[in-house]
Amino acid sequence: MFQRLPSIRMSVLYGLLAAPSLSLVSANPSPIEARHVVTDPAKVVAQATVTAVSECHAHGTNYYCQAGTTEFRIEGSETAASYTNCHGHGSKTYCVGPKSDEVEIILAAATDPAVTIAPTATGGPSLTAVSACHLHGSELLCMHGATEYKIHTTVTATATQDLPAQFTGCHAHGAETYCEGPTGEEVEITLAAAEDDHDDHDDADSGELNCHFHAGVEHCVSKGGEKAVATCEKPQRDYNIKLRVGLLFVMLATSSIAVFTPILISSFVSPNHIVFTILRQFGTGVIISTAFVHLYTHAVLMFQNECLGKLEYESTASAILMAGLFLSFLIEYIGIRFVQWHQAKQQALKSGSSDGEQQGPAPGKADMVNITVLEAGVIFHSLLIGLTVVVAGDSFFGTLFAVIVFHQMFEGIALGTRIAALGHPSSATAHAGVHSHGHGPIHAHYHPEPKPAAEIAATGDIVAHAAKEGHNHLTIPDAHKSVLSHNDSEDSAAAGELTPHVSMLKKLLLALAFALVTPIGMGIGIGALHQFNGNDPSTIIAIGTLDAFSAGILVWVGVVEMWAHDWMLGGEMTNSGPLKTALGLISMVVGLAVMSLLGKWA
Repeated sequence: MFQRLPSIRMSVLYGLLAAPSLSLVSANPSPIEARHVVTDPAKVVAQATVTAVSECHAHGTNYYCQAGTTEFRIEGSETAASYTNCHGHGSKTYCVGPKSDEVEIILAAATDPAVTIAPTATGGPSLTAVSACHLHGSELLCMHGATEYKIHTTVTATATQDLPAQFTGCHAHGAETYCEGPTGEEVEITLAAAEDDHDDHDDADSGELNCHFHAGVEHCVSKGGEKAVATCEKPQRDYNIKLRVGLLFVMLATSSIAVFTPILISSFVSPNHIVFTILRQFGTGVIISTAFVHLYTHAVLMFQNECLGKLEYESTASAILMAGLFLSFLIEYIGIRFVQWHQAKQQALKSGSSDGEQQGPAPGKADMVNITVLEAGVIFHSLLIGLTVVVAGDSFFGTLFAVIVFHQMFEGIALGTRIAALGHPSSATAHAGVHSHGHGPIHAHYHPEPKPAAEIAATGDIVAHAAKEGHNHLTIPDAHKSVLSHNDSEDSAAAGELTPHVSMLKKLLLALAFALVTPIGMGIGIGALHQFNGNDPSTIIAIGTLDAFSAGILVWVGVVEMWAHDWMLGGEMTNSGPLKTALGLISMVVGLAVMSLLGKWA
């Protein structure tokens, strides 16, 4: 026991000598050393001596600067690129900005709460990158091990956008965690489970998007009715140019087959055959559906685009449609009146008198006017279709192209059957000159002076189908076709003048214009792929106007020239039998339904 006394005395002596210097350290620590002796981490700074901070940047509402690998938060409104002359005031550290203003700097890790991004349940490696990125509705999610993180990015996340494969360089800024994207931009990430109360995001119907393209612009709506975040900037996409060039020729072949086939077949089969009747009525449904479901709907969507701003006149699309409708009527009316004037002049010269009666136009010439109006409407929007289909993103291009191929095929059939009927009287007008109305693409209307019933009965077996003053419908047996004439001054040769011959070359040229226009539009679109922005206001106005105007043209042609005239105004279906009537109705409804269904994607 007494042997240990010297060592005890030495320990006491050492403690007495060390006490003054210990109290000196505790009494007035420097700001840089204080973090070792104070318990409040909010008032400490980095362990190493700080003389300046730089690489200043903002995260949300906070401003941060770096001193080596240590990050400091800047307190105050001063936001400079760097701060110098850092020094201590008590337990706080201040630095001087470019305007000689002092700002307090605080160690970010000491003042902010712990980062909420958690490692995996097994205590896996620290978070440095996230990968396997995918979409859940309009949200971009990425994985780190078995943990899912939500990426807060300003890039529009939709089902048709090329997504980054991963985000790297993940690091913390106080309570927030950021990672770097493929182009070096920083994006915040948060734990997906903290924001979404679901384990399997495939079960969340409200987040699933229904996306399709109009004029190269994605229109996405979730099943819950919520719109995806939109941007008016030009989308940055990688386009498969070779695929688009190859499919241009596929479109050319499909359009050509559809429009030329009915014309070539008409050389061997009468255009009044039941097969042509079915195809014509199917085409009527296609044209009407194209006008309303495709063109008019697209025009309304264009003028509702947020990038265009709010229109002062909300019915712009409807007004433009009416303009197209009226212009179609005006062109056709003037054209038919000109044909009537020309015919009257020729008849006056033949008869040696200038006061000959002006009669209805020869149906062949009137039909040409009608077909020209129809083709103008089809060509306008076919050019737009070719342009807009190629500017769609690769992820949706295949689906959209398949739909457009069918769209153009059906329109080609509709146009081709009407062109094929040029120069051929319809079944309703084949009886020479008794009653024909020159309004529709395949028939003509004439109104000769009414004849007394006794005169009609004198023709023998002719049966009066309907007798109204100035509007006589007669059913004429084949044996008596050569007996009648249009009026007393015309012989039976006038029957041939009702449907003048239209050359095959002229028909093929009309069909060729349709076959080429969509591929031409695709070629223009391919050339403008990297400059085209469907959300540019001038582009929106141009496409919306042409869509609505084309819709007006096709409404006139489809409803008036095809539907009404074929079925009610002396066309081929006016007096058709029950079987032909049923087949015609079914064909038209099928055309309406099929083309309307395609409107879901195009």
